[in-house]
Amino acid sequence: MDSDGTRDARGTHANPVPRPAGPPRVPPRPARAPGVPPVPDGSAFLSWLRAPRPDAPPGVWRFGHKARPKDEPEQIPTRQLLSGAVIGFLCGWLLCSLLWNGYLGGFWSWPWFVMAPDSWTLGRAGRLSSLSYAYYVLFFAGIFAVFGKISRWGEVWRRFGPPAWRGAVPAHEPPPAPEQDPAEWPQLRAAGAVDAAERLAAEARAGQMRDVDHARIARAWQGVRSGRFGLATFTGAVLQDGAAACLHPSGERDLPTRLARHDLLTGQVRLGTTADDARNPYAYRGTGLGLGPELLGTSLLAVGPAGSGKTGTVIRPLAESLCLHALAGRAAVVVVGAAGAGLGPADAYDVVVQIGNPESVYDLDLYGGTSDPDEAAAVLAEALVGDLAEPHQGGDTRRSTTVLAQLLGPFRSVHGRFPSVPELRQLLDGAPGPMAALRKGLEDSRQESLLRELDARERQMGNAGDVGGILADRVALLDRPAFAGFFDTSGQSRPFSLKALDHPVRVRIDLPQRGHADASRMLARLVLAQFTASVAVREDRSLFACLIIDDATGVVTPEAVRGVQRLRSGNAGVVLTLRTLDDVPRPLRGPLLGATGCRMALSGLTPWDGQDFAEVWGKEWIEARDVTDRQIIAETPAGKVLHAVRRVITGKAPTARAVTVRQVERERWSASELAHGVPPGHAVLSLTTVKGEHAPPLLVDLRG
Repeated sequence: MDSDGTRDARGTHANPVPRPAGPPRVPPRPARAPGVPPVPDGSAFLSWLRAPRPDAPPGVWRFGHKARPKDEPEQIPTRQLLSGAVIGFLCGWLLCSLLWNGYLGGFWSWPWFVMAPDSWTLGRAGRLSSLSYAYYVLFFAGIFAVFGKISRWGEVWRRFGPPAWRGAVPAHEPPPAPEQDPAEWPQLRAAGAVDAAERLAAEARAGQMRDVDHARIARAWQGVRSGRFGLATFTGAVLQDGAAACLHPSGERDLPTRLARHDLLTGQVRLGTTADDARNPYAYRGTGLGLGPELLGTSLLAVGPAGSGKTGTVIRPLAESLCLHALAGRAAVVVVGAAGAGLGPADAYDVVVQIGNPESVYDLDLYGGTSDPDEAAAVLAEALVGDLAEPHQGGDTRRSTTVLAQLLGPFRSVHGRFPSVPELRQLLDGAPGPMAALRKGLEDSRQESLLRELDARERQMGNAGDVGGILADRVALLDRPAFAGFFDTSGQSRPFSLKALDHPVRVRIDLPQRGHADASRMLARLVLAQFTASVAVREDRSLFACLIIDDATGVVTPEAVRGVQRLRSGNAGVVLTLRTLDDVPRPLRGPLLGATGCRMALSGLTPWDGQDFAEVWGKEWIEARDVTDRQIIAETPAGKVLHAVRRVITGKAPTARAVTVRQVERERWSASELAHGVPPGHAVLSLTTVKGEHAPPLLVDLRG
């Protein structure tokens, strides 16, 4: 083996390969010092910020949207278009040939010879001049132009010529004027905060601003305009921190990960693409589907079997979008689902309540953070026995509320707090020791009115229709070893209360589905009842509040439906998912579909579920065409021969077609179409905004 480690084919040493002589090659000089990251570029952010977002119908993804006509333009079939173009060309060619050869006379050349001087019409030796030939060319070109207009040659060129080959080329729009450039913050300049606008514009150009920063600072500026903050305070924060001004209390400026496309300038999240289907309105076909607070404010109900994509394609993107809105100071979100359901990482939330997990940092306040016994009793009664109320709009839980209030009021008066789960269970069971201790405490403090409440509770315990036993059985579902460290009322834990929805908070509540399904459904009802009660008494309703419940089985009660109906006026909404409408009592299905403004039916729906959606979506007038083929009977010998020849060639008898057009009323989506006509990964979705604008049921590809 030689110096470069090579041998020849016979195993002996090969001659070393000669190396060319010359100066050693010097590597190029690096653009920056080692270890220094590249200089950020704000062009991507500026392009996103300056992208057009025209007004569009509800549910249309507005980022870069190009409006389409409301009605579909009539398109000529390809065969008819091409045959008409060829026939028009042949007719023009025939007419020009007849005129040139003089078969139709020379009238078409008279205007030229009459109006033009002889020096233009005739050249040397009496021949036609070049100007005369130019006249002929123009005249024949005019003939072909007329036939081309009639035969639609322009449409042939657009559909089959180079314009169709090249495709759409994005137009490069010039940068907007400074007074119209959102990156220059013209609203701040108009208000006199020029220094703050210059600081923000410089950081945007340098790539140090994100979409969340822009949305958060714009939200803070709205607070200045509404009078909640002072201009000097806002300007000072911007000059000091720049794009990091007015941070969320968590200090985060973005989520750890993003799976969906978001546009915080319009507040939308893209869920998919509206299918190019004849059942969709033409203005929606092929457009993106975007949902925002203006649609979620009317609440959303999604129904589909397991595996249809409710969590991955609907719940996760919506939760992600609302968490971004919370970081921007626009929203407060509470996401409820089973542990491990894929509702986003724990780092994306401020509070994560893992009920039944000993490692959970936060606890859930069983009484919603209120100090009023009557309010606490109403919310707790809805959670415990709300599903047992009469399933119609007049059903309620007033008897259960009264029983709980008769115990919660005296207990809080004596102990200064509400009872824990074991204590509440003993009181509902009428255990002698706790009841006697409670009576003694009331007698010592001389609480006569509360003593009468306790006396009434003791008298009702012996009645056959007393609901105390049912309440005790439901509370026993929470008095389990798995929940021993939860629902503490002694102040030693960190309970989360939905009273915190006055702030832009991100909350995830994991329910213990495995082995505790009844308790999970009861806790979901508790969270929904506390949410509807809390958003109704908020002082600042400019903050959008949303509750997302993944799998709302057993959650829909008469009181819950009434609460959902009241959310729109409080700038709040809920998102509920169900595997089937059979999980909702039959008398509540219609009210639930009527209370939610956005309704989604995913693929795999059953026909009886589809019937409920078909009824709530109603009918529409369409133009129906009835085509009738009638056989033509020949009466003359020549006609019979012609029909026989035609039958031999075509194999069919000669017929005459009659078309009848009439207006009929038909279901927008029938139960059979919803059950069998929705492809996998698709859904049919109808939308309603908080302002009352409607979008008809749309077939949407949730994978697009």
